[in-house]
Amino acid sequence: MLTRPNMTRRGLARGALGLGAASLAAAAAQAQAPWPDRPLRLIIGYPPGGASDLFGRMIAGQMGPRLGQNVVVENRPGGGAVVASEAVSRSAPDGNTLLHVDNGILVYNPALYSRLPYDPDKDLAGVGFIGRFPLFLVVRADSPVQDLAGYIAASKARAPTYGTPAVASPHHLAMEMFKRRASFEATHVPYRGGPAAMQDLLAGTVDSVMIDCATGTAFIADGRVRALCVLSEARSPTSAAVPTARELGHASAIAYGWQGICVPAATPAPVVARLSAELARAIAADEVQARFTTLGIEPARFSPAEFMAFVQRENAEWRPLIRELGIRLDS
Repeated sequence: MLTRPNMTRRGLARGALGLGAASLAAAAAQAQAPWPDRPLRLIIGYPPGGASDLFGRMIAGQMGPRLGQNVVVENRPGGGAVVASEAVSRSAPDGNTLLHVDNGILVYNPALYSRLPYDPDKDLAGVGFIGRFPLFLVVRADSPVQDLAGYIAASKARAPTYGTPAVASPHHLAMEMFKRRASFEATHVPYRGGPAAMQDLLAGTVDSVMIDCATGTAFIADGRVRALCVLSEARSPTSAAVPTARELGHASAIAYGWQGICVPAATPAPVVARLSAELARAIAADEVQARFTTLGIEPARFSPAEFMAFVQRENAEWRPLIRELGIRLDS
């Protein structure tokens, strides 16, 4: 005769409690699983060779060993970095996919496009700031234009061409702002990266280039180009002979390129905090600081919250200006 186990109500309760505790323990163990447990990706929305690529790769190389995983750089140029931004915005918010960001991605694009496949204000969360990059207006060393006053005067007879690393890049928007505030004309010629623009300048294909310090400083230092001005608050230590636009009578013509790192929104706060700490350590590394000093890049230690507050201030300044300028990329 078979006997049935004596499953009392108390026994059932004990069993349920045991199962519940086991489930909680399993969930806790999963939540505490080591991160990262596989290589990370850093997506860059611009081609290789420019300032974004240069510093993205340098930062990735510093962060990888500290995180215990490789940080693999992927260049996905296209549409003012919209392609890369959309890809990261739609990625899992697990901290394994990072986006190299700049003014264009976080600030300009919502004012440049009537419809975007991502919303930087909602779909991306800040990790930290890399640095800001002074912007120089340069011409060839053999150009008849000797200074900014000469450039502006020449534009009255014929609008010069100016190259930038991309449509809607910080360089492009800075030059359009400068044109308006200094009352001159110039025709934009976009390139696929700063080095391509600089090579065409040397070849005589364009009259001038708005270039960031990371790409342009070497050209200025060795005399291949003449810098007419820098759009920074003060002269760059690496190009101390170059006057600011402010010194030359254009006090409101101030603009920088800047870079940072973002992740998809909803990435867990502890993961964001770890990434932010490792980004700060990467920037503080001797190799990175040496490059910053050589190229005149201005660092800033921002927490994730401070970085996003900085972006909000940039939004308040640049988005209304872009709309006033009437610059649109999808009309």
